[in-house]
Amino acid sequence: MSLSPPLTTAALATAAFVGGFVDAIAGGGGLVTVPALLVAAPDARLALGTNKGQSVFGAAASLWSYARAGRVHRDRAARSFVPAFVGSLFGVQLVFALRPEALRPVVLGLLIFAAAFFALRRKGSAKAGEAHEPPAFARRHPLAVATAIALALGTYDGFFGPGTGTFLIALYAALLGDDLTQATANAKVANFASNLAAVISFGIAGKIDVRLALPMAAAQIVGGLAGARTAIRGGERVVRGVVLVVTTALALRIAWQIVAP
Repeated sequence: MSLSPPLTTAALATAAFVGGFVDAIAGGGGLVTVPALLVAAPDARLALGTNKGQSVFGAAASLWSYARAGRVHRDRAARSFVPAFVGSLFGVQLVFALRPEALRPVVLGLLIFAAAFFALRRKGSAKAGEAHEPPAFARRHPLAVATAIALALGTYDGFFGPGTGTFLIALYAALLGDDLTQATANAKVANFASNLAAVISFGIAGKIDVRLALPMAAAQIVGGLAGARTAIRGGERVVRGVVLVVTTALALRIAWQIVAP
């Protein structure tokens, strides 16, 4: 049974708040919002575009909070923004290169992969507040490594998106030696840039449902601000279980739609 339009909007706004909160703390907010939009929107491209139309506001809100708290590395931010933006433009073109009927199974596969990565990374991060020594190459060329990470993950974010923040955090921690709070703050620069590029691309193509994106954006802003404040105060573990439960349930729902339309 499908929900009425007001209930659908309310459910999506709730997902956007949770997604913004989760994303601000540890990335992976799209693991909540993309599956919810795929259930609500019959067109996978419209779902991905609408997701970007609302998630850019959550990314901006959390980036503003981290920057205001002095947690963003300025040199890395300058090197990350442009490659993430350009990579995202390319990723969106990959979305439009695929046939619409082929996109939903691809998105489902990426969703499952991203959720598994999110779960496995959490199990390995018992000492979440600690940084470690980065590899030798990254120590010699930290800005080059940051640029490459931003370009690669920007492309992924433009094409799909869920888990981008988590992947960025994991790579910044593993390759650049950030502790997880620093990595989360620095990841927001590339995440915001890739979201902004995707919004422009999907908007030009008419693949953003403004009626859904605007209430979700408002909820994203509130969730992003609340999540960033929680992370800055040291509450990174609050939402891990919720993200995985919601993601698994919604992924199963999308899989059921594919096998039994």
